[in-house]
Amino acid sequence: LRSQKGCWMMRIDVLTLFPRMFDGPMGESIIGKAREKELLEINVSNFREFSDNKHQTVDDYPYGGGAGMLLKVQPIYDNLKAIETATPQTKKRIILLDPAGKKFDQKMAESFSQEGHLVFICGHYEGYDERIRSLVTDEVSLGDYVLTGGELGAMVMIDATVRLLPEVLGNETSAQTDSHSTGLLEHPQYTRPAEFQGMTVPPVLMNGNHKLIEEWRLKESLRRTYHRRPDMLADYPLTAEMKKMLQEIAEEASAEDESK
Repeated sequence: LRSQKGCWMMRIDVLTLFPRMFDGPMGESIIGKAREKELLEINVSNFREFSDNKHQTVDDYPYGGGAGMLLKVQPIYDNLKAIETATPQTKKRIILLDPAGKKFDQKMAESFSQEGHLVFICGHYEGYDERIRSLVTDEVSLGDYVLTGGELGAMVMIDATVRLLPEVLGNETSAQTDSHSTGLLEHPQYTRPAEFQGMTVPPVLMNGNHKLIEEWRLKESLRRTYHRRPDMLADYPLTAEMKKMLQEIAEEASAEDESK
C-alpha cells in the first residue's frame, strides 16, 4: 500500500469482539507516531456486526457436547470477505490468535514486518469452529499460557512487528541490535552520570577506543546470554573469538562460585 505522501505503508486489520481495547495502545508511542507518519494503517472491526443472526450472536454450543461455547465461522468469514473486497490488491497474512499455535518470537515478528497487509483474528470463549482455521495463513500463540482473549496477544505482536518497519524507529540500528534480533541478549548500556551512588560506568566505554568498546560489548552480550539464556547459544554460529570469550566467561563464573 502507498500512503497519500507516497511512502510505503503497512495495513493491519484486527477482528475482535472488543474493539475499544485497541484505542489506547494502538494510538500511543511508536505505533501512534507510525500512524501519524502514514507508515501504518490500523483498522479494528467488531466481527459481531457481521453476524447473520438477528441477535448478532457469534458463538454456539459445540456439536457432540462439551463445556463452553465456540466462535462460529460465519461472522469471521464475512468480516474477512469485507476486508478482501475493500483491499483486493493486497496479499494478506491472516493470523489466528490461538494457544495451540506456533509460539511468537522475534523471527516471526521480522517475518510479519516484511508483509504489506496483516490481519489478526482475536478469539474468545472456549475456542473456534475448526473451519475458521481454513481461512487463515498462520496460527500463533503468544506463549504457554492462556489469556481471556486474543486482544492482548495481538497488541504485543503488532508492537513487536511495527517497530521493525523502515523509518518507524528514530535510529534504524536500534531494532537490529535488540536482544533476540542478533541471536544473543543485548549487552549492558549506560548513560550519564558516570557515577551514581557508588555505581560507575565501565571505563572502556569512555576511552574512545571503538575497537575495544565493540569487543567489550560482544563479550558482555555473550556473558549475559551465557548466564540468563544459555539455550540461545546452542545453535548460535560462534566464531573462534566468541568461543574464546565464552571460555573466559565460564572460567570467571567458576572462580566467582568458588570464592563464595
